[in-house]
Amino acid sequence: MPGSRFKRLAFRGLQRLQHVGNRLWRPLTMGVRALVIDADNRVFLVRHSYVPGWHLPGGGVEPGETLLRSLERELAEEGNIVSRGDPELLGIYFNNHASDRDHVAIYVVRDFTQTAPRGADLEILETGFFPVASLPEGATRATRERIAEALHGAPKSAIW
Repeated sequence: MPGSRFKRLAFRGLQRLQHVGNRLWRPLTMGVRALVIDADNRVFLVRHSYVPGWHLPGGGVEPGETLLRSLERELAEEGNIVSRGDPELLGIYFNNHASDRDHVAIYVVRDFTQTAPRGADLEILETGFFPVASLPEGATRATRERIAEALHGAPKSAIW
């Protein structure tokens, strides 16, 4: 029936318009971070120039990137780290500190290579592997909580 075909096309057009509107008025942002743990049970942390504290390496997912591709890129950029195995998803967290539409996926990486130590530049001031029992002063609350969830069985939070 010509009428039902028209309704289907009109409905598809309205769906597409709604998707465009959602991207403009309700954009969702997504980030990835990695809990990189070496053979000595130390975690890799990063201190940025533009935000205080020590953080798990990571950043925003770029348009067209998968979460794992973004994780791979961020680990290379922030730590010269290449994952050799499949990272394990720890969880996806609502980051209400950034916005009311931001989420962060955290992966645990145990099988990796660091091709070279990461030197300082305009974005990254310091990086390093730290024993879990003695994290550097300034390690953020979220960093400490994700480590406790992954390594000490602390209850998982839905909030970053």
